[in-house]
Amino acid sequence: MRTTPRPLPPWLGHALRAQRGPVPWSAVVRGALAAGPLLVAALLAGRPSAGVLAALGAMFAGINDRPGSRRAAVPRVGVPAIVGAGGLALGTWVGAHGPAALIGVFALLGFAGGAVSAAGPIASACGTQLLVAAAIGAGMPLPESGWQRALLFLAGAGWLLVLRGMLPSPGRAGAYRFDGERAAVAQVYAAVAGLVDAAGTPRAAARRAALTAALDHAQDALSGPRLRRYTGSREEHHLHAQYAAALPLAEAATALAWAGSALPARASEGLWRLADAVRTAQPCGPLPAPARSDAALRALDEALLHAAVAFDGPVRGRTRITPVPVTVSATGLGDQPRDAGPKPLHTRPRTPVTALRRAVGPAGREYGIRVALCFGAGAAVAQLLHNAHWYWLPATAVFLVKPDLGPLASRVLCRAFGTVLGAALFAGLAALLPGPAGPVALVVLGGALIPVATRHFAAQTAVVTVFVLSLVMVGGEPQMALARIGETLLACAIVLCVGHLPLPLSGRGGGAVRTRLTAAGEAAHAYVLHVLSGSDDRAGRWTLRREAYRALAEARTAIDLAAAELPPLARHTAGTEDVAVALEALVDTITSCAVHLDDTGRVPEQHAERIDALLAELAA
Repeated sequence: MRTTPRPLPPWLGHALRAQRGPVPWSAVVRGALAAGPLLVAALLAGRPSAGVLAALGAMFAGINDRPGSRRAAVPRVGVPAIVGAGGLALGTWVGAHGPAALIGVFALLGFAGGAVSAAGPIASACGTQLLVAAAIGAGMPLPESGWQRALLFLAGAGWLLVLRGMLPSPGRAGAYRFDGERAAVAQVYAAVAGLVDAAGTPRAAARRAALTAALDHAQDALSGPRLRRYTGSREEHHLHAQYAAALPLAEAATALAWAGSALPARASEGLWRLADAVRTAQPCGPLPAPARSDAALRALDEALLHAAVAFDGPVRGRTRITPVPVTVSATGLGDQPRDAGPKPLHTRPRTPVTALRRAVGPAGREYGIRVALCFGAGAAVAQLLHNAHWYWLPATAVFLVKPDLGPLASRVLCRAFGTVLGAALFAGLAALLPGPAGPVALVVLGGALIPVATRHFAAQTAVVTVFVLSLVMVGGEPQMALARIGETLLACAIVLCVGHLPLPLSGRGGGAVRTRLTAAGEAAHAYVLHVLSGSDDRAGRWTLRREAYRALAEARTAIDLAAAELPPLARHTAGTEDVAVALEALVDTITSCAVHLDDTGRVPEQHAERIDALLAELAA
């Protein structure tokens, strides 16, 4: 008699999962050309310590160098690098004032860096680089002063940004400087087509989530910083127009998926052609004959016709790069001035007050306290051990305490395994490869592997361990692989203990999940009220719909991570998944309702009953 194997515990299953996808060859080339050449130049100039600092800046920039447009990479890489340079200078200054002052300052920095991390992904990267760089500045024995260290760190990150802007991506059509935007917009059309193909099947929910992720990525790729208020080229005009044309298609596809009826293959044929047209920078050509049997299919057909104009028609005037000025009143209704006109990005600006509210809220306080305890305790234990390279322990604790890297137990396992693997690999390679060429070659190899290794925390830890140990050897220090393993295990123990401490001042635990879920609920209700108000402001509706789905995706990610924690932590977020499911169903239903309102001018009875039932479920 065969027995069914028991499923792995969630925390262990998460530790074994890795992201999949094609190898980002462009990022691999940038990584190989970033830290290695800087290190070689410094060695030729007789300043190995300067090369170590520049290579560290390039390494952190490489970790933040994710797929996307060149413009969006500027804040994603540059802002954390500036904060990290400040942390390096501050750590150098603090390190000269004795261990007692150092531990106190590190605890305060830990709270600030942790609280700020709750504001968003870039803020999280800033908090991490601030703390890690402060530990390196205080503990790494280098001859440079604080301001010199900061400039060298910035030079390394800036060099990678230069490579990010100058090197073309292989196999991309059109102007190479827009290849990231083009790939992101093409993925939106492919995701819409995938959702239409999955309508009426169990795959529809996953395809709708993939469409949300594609739209989020395209928004980020198209909305990076710029020097002018208007787009500057015909190709960029077309990309913005093509993204805007995808929003009604996404709305109609969501309505078709909500209806739950399978569709003929030709329903998505035009969408796949549009995706290929964006990817190849070619006209979309003739589209298949329309199918107009119900409201959602009529909406899809109408949106396809408008998209064809955006693809093959002329682009008149200049596209202004300001977001849709939609506001949410006390009643939650979206309102847009009639003369504003549709805007391409369909986002509302985020003010500093919004980020500050997240930082001082329950999620920011909870994370800030835990980071402060881990960072301060790591520095104190390292000082007691009288290790010349004590910065490794608190820096490791900072990475371990980050919740966006996975559940706590998974992070600890991956960090411990990755450090042991990386230290063992470095010890073996350092014995085989002659210096200084051997460590420099390992730095080049590590920089090239970082973009691939970021898909799994253990792999990233192993690559970074080899990279940093190679830099230490280039700086003239003996290899300390065994010491790094012991310090990593100490940091794992500290973070495990602190991660399970009850923190009454920060709430009852799970603050990050509840904060994300509250934001998703507010965005969903604003969208519902706008649609049911009968407003004909489609641009405002698409803005609110985008915000609702983005907020739901962030909440779902936080819930999934929390559910994979060990039971003492997972219990704090029990039941939140049911709330997220109800909110997702509400937003899907109101999206379908909006399509029918455009077609008939009234809310179908089936939709009204479903909306009332979901609102009652959420209220309960």
